[in-house]
Amino acid sequence: MSVLVIVLSVSAACCLGFGFVLQQAAARHAPKSDYLSPRLLLDLMRVRSWLAGIGLMVCGMVLGALALGKGEVSVVEPLLATNLLFAMALSRHRTGQRLGRQGWAGLWLLAGGVAAFLVAGEPKGGQAVSSPLRHWLVIGVVVGLALLLTAFAKRSRSGVSPALLAVAAGLLYGLQDALTRVSGQRLSDGGWAALVTGWQPYAVLVLGVTGLILVQSAFETGPLRMSLPALTAAQPLAGIACGIGFLGDQVRTDTGALAWQAAGLAAIVAGIVLLGLHPAMPEGPVGGRRTQSLQPH
Repeated sequence: MSVLVIVLSVSAACCLGFGFVLQQAAARHAPKSDYLSPRLLLDLMRVRSWLAGIGLMVCGMVLGALALGKGEVSVVEPLLATNLLFAMALSRHRTGQRLGRQGWAGLWLLAGGVAAFLVAGEPKGGQAVSSPLRHWLVIGVVVGLALLLTAFAKRSRSGVSPALLAVAAGLLYGLQDALTRVSGQRLSDGGWAALVTGWQPYAVLVLGVTGLILVQSAFETGPLRMSLPALTAAQPLAGIACGIGFLGDQVRTDTGALAWQAAGLAAIVAGIVLLGLHPAMPEGPVGGRRTQSLQPH
């Protein structure tokens, strides 16, 4: 496991975590009519704090792409999940809320879960799966689940909609990370000609924009504590599934290693939930009418 990959992944997580907090603070004031519409992004572009959050997210995505170019998805994705720690740090700074038992428990569960999965699984690269059927089967399952969750959230518009949209976005972001790695490999092996003639970079762009609309709609309709944990938990799980499913990532499969990997992933999810529900995470409006219009600030 390269130290450079760890540094790049954690730096990406830092940018993502800070960016998500700034984005949600702006998106919660967006008009309800923008829900799941590209108009939401156009309206938010007028808000300086949102643009700053997007800038940080783009930096995080670039650093994450560099990490994916030098390491396996199954290594990078758990490290990217630590973005919630940085989001918590910024939210705690803003609210002055102490971590307390819940915060420390979530922190140690998330950090310990990442360490347990990486140490027990010993993820390493392998030969990418050449079967197109397996590629499209994994991609179809991930995209299909995201579409189902989005459709249910749009139809119900209930209190769980932000979490459903965030899970859908996390699934798409996990797939995007996997295809980013494929795009990087095409660039390394065949140059720009091989990159622009493949479908993967265009799919990365479509997934990124679609995921962004889903995330901002989740931020718009609910508190950060409902959406960010779901997003943070879904992305690494989808990324690991894609890494093992068609990128050829390999992990140890003996009984003891699998048990520790499962425990590590469970601890990651539990830690994410505890941190996401912490009082330091801003609540924001849930449903109801906005009392503020979007103004540059």
